[in-house]
Amino acid sequence: MYSREREELFINLNPLQTAGRTRASVRKAVTRYVDGYSVCDACAGILHDITKPPIKSLVDDLAEFLNVDVARTTAGAREAKFMVMHSECSPGDILVLDSNAHYSTYVAATRAGLEVVEAPAGPPPFFHITAAAYAETLEQVKTRTGKPAALALLTHVDGDYGNLTDAAAVAQACHEAGTPLLLNTAYTTGRMPVDVRAIGADYVACSCHKSWGACGPIGVVGAIGERAEHLFRLDARYPKKNIELLGCTARGSNIMSLMEALPLVKERVKHWDEELENARWFAARMEAIGKGGIKLLGDNPTNHDLMRFATPLLHEIGQGQRKKGYYLHKELTDRGITGLKPGQTQWFKMSTYGLTRSQVEYLAQAFEEIASM
Repeated sequence: MYSREREELFINLNPLQTAGRTRASVRKAVTRYVDGYSVCDACAGILHDITKPPIKSLVDDLAEFLNVDVARTTAGAREAKFMVMHSECSPGDILVLDSNAHYSTYVAATRAGLEVVEAPAGPPPFFHITAAAYAETLEQVKTRTGKPAALALLTHVDGDYGNLTDAAAVAQACHEAGTPLLLNTAYTTGRMPVDVRAIGADYVACSCHKSWGACGPIGVVGAIGERAEHLFRLDARYPKKNIELLGCTARGSNIMSLMEALPLVKERVKHWDEELENARWFAARMEAIGKGGIKLLGDNPTNHDLMRFATPLLHEIGQGQRKKGYYLHKELTDRGITGLKPGQTQWFKMSTYGLTRSQVEYLAQAFEEIASM
């Protein structure tokens, strides 16, 4: 079976893919601009000033959608995070981040020459990140160094447990400590409403191939006020070129896919309550299987479509199957469900984003059938 057939015909549970599925109109836009020079031919030196195709309108729409002063496209969220770190900090400065942060955040910090200090997550099974943990960590940094941390980063929803952290409370703690906040929204913007200015963050990083239904790799970086002016400063020798953007970043088919996907994204975030209701309904059905043999980790009830389950019951069933741990992947595949890693039965991450209620019900029924084997 070809990958596109699987994508169209199967229910996909992979959290990296559920909100990144492209619509037919997006794929069509990509084919029109697939040549490497397709956008650059129209450039007079500033990518975000191109009016045909309307990239200038796109970046203005992005800034309005996120409620920031300036937004620009990047090659992904990790590139956006590095840009902010490199612009805001100097080598040897301290970055405070949550201990649930994605590996790419640590790699970006290392590349920028920063010291990383973690605001710790709470104990299992919830692993919560709190504003109090940030406040305490920021105070410890200030006591040790005699100055505020140069930058703080919060993973709005983490990729391990799907925990939605109170970003506004963290932003307040950071500002009271004299530290700007970068909000990593790889799993939130594009899926759910996010107002960066209302939250109080200074910067935002987005992953549009993960959560905006765009062709990757592509992301967005946004900033507010004077920090936007510095982040998007121009080069003295080439005064049309943004330094941190290396002149320009995402261009060609990926930026055109984002342009086509944005109207859909604006509409679908209005229905976040329905997505959350589906996720909570499914999680409750899963936990009802096997009297504790399946347990939701992280926020419970969940506040996001990304969920992580501990599944000792499914692992135990696998011990009596010919395929052992691979039985679960096979049973799901036979039922038209994909996205879980082959061989993984002790725990797994999944997402219900974009599924209809009837699909979510079918999914729950499938797991109930497998659990009764």
